[in-house]
Amino acid sequence: MSIAEKIAWDDSLLPFQLDRADIRGRFVRLDGALNQILDQHNYPDPVAQLVAEAVVLTALIGQTIGFKAKLSLQIRGNGPIRLIATDYFAPEDEGEAGQIRAYASFDSEQVRAVDPFSQIGKGMFAVLIDQGKGQAPYQGITPLDAGSLANCAETYFAQSEQLATRFALAIAKGDNWRAAGLVLQHMPKASPLKVVAAPVDTEADAENWNRATIMLESVQQDEMIGPSVSPAELLYRLFHEDSPRVFDPQPVRFGCTCSEDKVRQSMSIYSAKDIAHMTTDAGTLTADCQFCGAHYVMDPMTLGKDA
Repeated sequence: MSIAEKIAWDDSLLPFQLDRADIRGRFVRLDGALNQILDQHNYPDPVAQLVAEAVVLTALIGQTIGFKAKLSLQIRGNGPIRLIATDYFAPEDEGEAGQIRAYASFDSEQVRAVDPFSQIGKGMFAVLIDQGKGQAPYQGITPLDAGSLANCAETYFAQSEQLATRFALAIAKGDNWRAAGLVLQHMPKASPLKVVAAPVDTEADAENWNRATIMLESVQQDEMIGPSVSPAELLYRLFHEDSPRVFDPQPVRFGCTCSEDKVRQSMSIYSAKDIAHMTTDAGTLTADCQFCGAHYVMDPMTLGKDA
């Protein structure tokens, strides 16, 4: 396999549809972007595993939100792993990369090398979509009681979007982390995504969906994370009976939107007294980005309402 082929396979998302069924899907592989996210922090493996799963889900869901929008996942619980937060920034224009970032908050003394999902505890799985100025933000919440992050995402789509949805995730750690994900969604009859449409009855719909989900369950981890099998080859192996049609792949990369200007803007609501309480003994005010680790040092005299 050439270097060019590997680059084309990794850190990219491939949308597809099954022409003989009302089913659409996306397939994503992440390596460099994922490791840039994880390298910002020294996460224990169970935390890194969950962050990787959340990043894959965020990419798979985020690809559908349209240009210039932002999709976030917030996974909050009362266990040792308290929070996983992810953001997906949709491309500004067609052909550009989507950007993704993530971080986790956890009790390092309580995290154990056991089932990662169980260490989140009871809580919520939230999907937030920001379409930009002039658009009302959207929020959908489902409880963390489905046994895995993928199952929680399926519950979210069933409850909030009324879409039958199935995810398959694969996470592996060698010298670096690699991750992949595949999602199928059964679309309404009026779906504009369907190009080849033939009238089908409810029984035929159910048969198509059952066949596709059974094949999805047969996928192996080494098939998903590669590099021996390309995404197109995998889709054909799984869904050849339903004539898979692939669209242009979309690159995905790590990206953070933090900046000193944004920190200054967030400080603009505070009074001089509040700013004084935040000032260090060295006479500066500091702020750290939880996503990328950027460290900002500012003169408190230039911050706050009175600056």
